Amino acid sequence: MSSSAVYSGVESFSDNDELTEVTFDKGVTTIGERAFQGCSSLEAITIPDGVTTIGYGAFRGCISLAAITIPDSVTTIDKYAFQLCSSLAAIIIPDGVTTIDYCAFYGCSSLIAITIPDGVTTIGEYAFYGCSSLTAITIPDGVTTIGDRAFRGCSSLAVITIPDGVKTIGDAAFSRCSSLAAITIPDSVTTIGWYAFFECSALTRLSLSPAVSIGNECFSSCTALISAAADQNMLTVEDLLNSRWHRIRERVNALLCLKGTWDHVENPPRRSARKRKRTDGVEAPALRVTEAREKIPKVLWRVILEFL
Repeated sequence: MSSSAVYSGVESFSDNDELTEVTFDKGVTTIGERAFQGCSSLEAITIPDGVTTIGYGAFRGCISLAAITIPDSVTTIDKYAFQLCSSLAAIIIPDGVTTIDYCAFYGCSSLIAITIPDGVTTIGEYAFYGCSSLTAITIPDGVTTIGDRAFRGCSSLAVITIPDGVKTIGDAAFSRCSSLAAITIPDSVTTIGWYAFFECSALTRLSLSPAVSIGNECFSSCTALISAAADQNMLTVEDLLNSRWHRIRERVNALLCLKGTWDHVENPPRRSARKRKRTDGVEAPALRVTEAREKIPKVLWRVILEFL
């Protein structure tokens, strides 16, 4: 059984599992909060020119919605707007939108392609979480923040370009992107959050500034990257060589983070009572051999020990 409805801007058709077709009255400017949430039989919809706001959870859980046309007049796509629209395969976001809000496309597991306009400055937390069919995405130059878990679980994502201008990559932002093989993080990035690339098991090529602040377990379980660490992380090692003694522990921590052994760093070993003299006669603490030492590629330890 199917049914159609006319939307004037005030009705709510939430959880109407028979609704298959919607038309809009003239003059509608806002699609209200949860207006079509859970309309599980709604397959396609064309939003008319003049609409400026797609409200909180407006199409949340419309599991059959495969196609939607959003006019250029739309400037706001609110939180949860298309969450769990698991049949939605492609969407073009209008140029006037500046923020991809919290959970806006969370769980859109059929989403293959999406166009993000140049005016967007923030990709919010959980924005594309679990979009497991998304293979590539271009982040526009104006973006400065990639929110926590923004692309977590995008398991088909193989290509992504992070532009100059991005300053923050949030916690677990790309975690479990298991097809991501290479990524370049621009010098503009100052902070990469906890678990940002956790379980990116195909990642083999990584380029980043040694000055960036790296969160705990950032590259933990990146098994392919770990095996190539000696060749792929030279920037960090070079920075280590140029560091002073008081920065050595910080850089060792970064290497341990790469290897997923941060637990050994939270309780660092006590300094050995034995000391050895440097050539200038100043005593320096000896580096103690620990279980964590054995887990780091030997070439990196040779660099550290040669510096000491």
